[in-house]
Amino acid sequence: MVTGDGNAQRNGNGVIMTTEPAQRSRPLVSTLGVDGFLVSFGAQLSEPANRAALAYRAALETADIAGIAETATSLTSVYLRFDLAAADHARMCQTLDDLLDSRDWYAASLPEGRRRWRVPAVFGTDLAPQFEEAARLAGLSPAQAVAALCAAPLRVQTIGFAPGQPYLGELPAVWNIPRQSDLTPQVPQGALALAIRQMVLFSVSTPTGWRHVGQTAVRLFRPKAPDPFLLRPGDEVHFTAVSRDAFETLRAEDANGGAVAEVIG
Repeated sequence: MVTGDGNAQRNGNGVIMTTEPAQRSRPLVSTLGVDGFLVSFGAQLSEPANRAALAYRAALETADIAGIAETATSLTSVYLRFDLAAADHARMCQTLDDLLDSRDWYAASLPEGRRRWRVPAVFGTDLAPQFEEAARLAGLSPAQAVAALCAAPLRVQTIGFAPGQPYLGELPAVWNIPRQSDLTPQVPQGALALAIRQMVLFSVSTPTGWRHVGQTAVRLFRPKAPDPFLLRPGDEVHFTAVSRDAFETLRAEDANGGAVAEVIG
């Protein structure tokens, strides 16, 4: 068994995550349909479980394993689909087990080729009308809330819900605020929303139950580009606060909304 200390901390890259306080048993391998497996590293989100999922998927992608057709990650799990003509369930399950036994995935290195994106954002104003409410629920002044949300990069824990849309986290415990009881009818592309110690950066305009706290001009989904998703799981996003005027200039003059990246791993 591996145990966590349950404290919020920053990892070596400065990303705020939490350790999982409960004991962790061996990862669970489950069959999905006739040609799929799900490898689960935790029943709830934690830094070690997310790290393990990202690292294990990267290992599957780089290993010379016959029959793997595709892989994907959720917050704490890895999905694998395989070619039934190249491998059977028993052989693939044994391969997955052998790989699980090869290292401590909860402490494994994150995938190579990760990038840290610096993304300008406006917090509050009419562009992000629920910012002050979220700050109040967190027990912070607006200035403290901006400083906290821009203090450190957040990991792209997974991509989901909409094309190229990242779930970012984890935020410190003060941001463990609930979703709204009602939906906001529509937030625009580039909206930054917050709930349950995570942030979502919306790739498309959509309804949401998360509080709209910031607005960016970054384009996350570019369907005609060779790589249509700007962000990948394991990347980091570091928000920088800008004024409304600076934001409008970036939106008008910069196709990427001022977002820039550097390779970190």
